[in-house]
Amino acid sequence: MNLFRFCSGLKVLGYFMILLVFAVVAVSYYAVVVNTWWPILIESSNGALSALACLIISLFHFLLVMLLWSYFTVVFTDPGSVPEHFRREIGSDNLEAGTSTDQGAFGSLGYCPKCRNVKPPRCHHCSVCQRCVLKMDHHCVWIVNCVGARNYKFFLLFLLYTFLETMLDVVVLLPSFIKFFSQAIKHSSSPGKLASLVLAFVLNLAFVLSLLCFVVMHLSLLSSNTTSVEVHEKNGDVRWKYDLGKKKNFEQVFGKKKAFWLLPLYSKDDLHSITSLQGLEFPTRSDIDP
Repeated sequence: MNLFRFCSGLKVLGYFMILLVFAVVAVSYYAVVVNTWWPILIESSNGALSALACLIISLFHFLLVMLLWSYFTVVFTDPGSVPEHFRREIGSDNLEAGTSTDQGAFGSLGYCPKCRNVKPPRCHHCSVCQRCVLKMDHHCVWIVNCVGARNYKFFLLFLLYTFLETMLDVVVLLPSFIKFFSQAIKHSSSPGKLASLVLAFVLNLAFVLSLLCFVVMHLSLLSSNTTSVEVHEKNGDVRWKYDLGKKKNFEQVFGKKKAFWLLPLYSKDDLHSITSLQGLEFPTRSDIDP
């Protein structure tokens, strides 16, 4: 297998995935808002039902805005690359001066033979992007980008809001989906409406089930301050040197300003005070030798 062609193929697939994301959003919008709950809002004489429709439509749009905001942010934010002539002096004792090499052994400073450059801590080479990525987690075809130190938070928020949006779609479409079979038999609804309803429900249910696994996995990684790549490097070590405790691990990715936790943004204070957000230096546990 030609690895270069395979990696180039992943990039092409990524652009198709972006179109797929917008297609799923469009189908869901038509099924949930246009086809189901907007008619109830404007036609129903039941005040409680109209209020429920208003709530569902408002929540749908809120989650959709947050989803798209997080998505565009993670797509267009560089995950972090190694400065061209990266040289870092060893800092204070609580900052780790080593990195994991391509072989997975921890050394002083790693070296990437492909980029021909020194690698800072937790940096890995991406074969798809053809460069080293700071605190690389994985290359995601859904965003045509790597997930790394500078956009990992945005990726997690994209996962979260997509999961919540698809879960909402499944819940609010479920009653209509149950009625689908009786309507199909009686031919009491147009084929186009029935098709959009079934397609939206099935797609969103599939996304909910798959995203649930990803959300649980990344919450576990977040709580231990580990990346997907580093899971294979830990080699079953009980104590992970970057594990600072759940609260500090969370702050290493989301920052300390609570007002920004659920937004695909960082405060200026966090960007200046939390070195891990820049992807070059990472605090380590004091009870483990670097």
